[in-house]
Amino acid sequence: MTNTQVTLVQLDNYGPWTVTPEPRREVDLQTMQSRLYADLSQAFGMRDGYVFFTRFDNMLAVTNGLDLEDHARIQESIRNRYPVTVSLSIGAGPSPANALVDATAALQEQGSAQDATRTEALLGQPLEESERTDDDVQIAHFDVVDATETYTDELDAYSSFINIEQGYASLMKHMHDAHDSLSFFVGGDNIIAVCPSLSDAEYQEAIEHVLEDAGVDLRVGVGHGASAHDAGMAAKHALEDAREDGTYVETLAH
Repeated sequence: MTNTQVTLVQLDNYGPWTVTPEPRREVDLQTMQSRLYADLSQAFGMRDGYVFFTRFDNMLAVTNGLDLEDHARIQESIRNRYPVTVSLSIGAGPSPANALVDATAALQEQGSAQDATRTEALLGQPLEESERTDDDVQIAHFDVVDATETYTDELDAYSSFINIEQGYASLMKHMHDAHDSLSFFVGGDNIIAVCPSLSDAEYQEAIEHVLEDAGVDLRVGVGHGASAHDAGMAAKHALEDAREDGTYVETLAH
């Protein structure tokens, strides 16, 4: 059984800051957001975690193995390097979606995302080391079958983007609603889903749903591990096996 630790990363009072003392240039905001995400990705990644940007002012991290001190150090690093701060809220459980619900609710109880008095909240309890196992995290790495031949080399760049995004939207909603999973577009034709303990048959069903719903053909490599890094690397290797063998679902443990 999985036991995923999820951390909600929320910028403090970000909306009001973007228009104070007057509206800031969009190019400056986009630059800061991308740099902030890159730094958070590196900070969590150095501790074997994954972070996904979602809406940029809200980001989600898989943080199995990170304790409160690790989280506090990341907050300090952001405070020292940026004109904004971040609040962090931790949830854990067999369902990644429910863990995020718990983390979100705890942060909302501390105050609004636009509350100037709520700064650098650090909430929730990480998993104790004694509670951790080698199967706590299940990562599914999806990609589009023959994306280059089907889209990149055949359609204009924006039409290719539309098709890939439609497949992502279909998979994201289905995996969340049917399987309590959190799915994220990570560039190119790749989608990473953080999942509870799902069977190969359930992944096959998800692939068939996206093909019928959006007309996008997917394959997936699934990995298990004690951390996001371990599970993610196993998923990458499983996906390579699927590509080489022409299969749709492959699973590996770290």
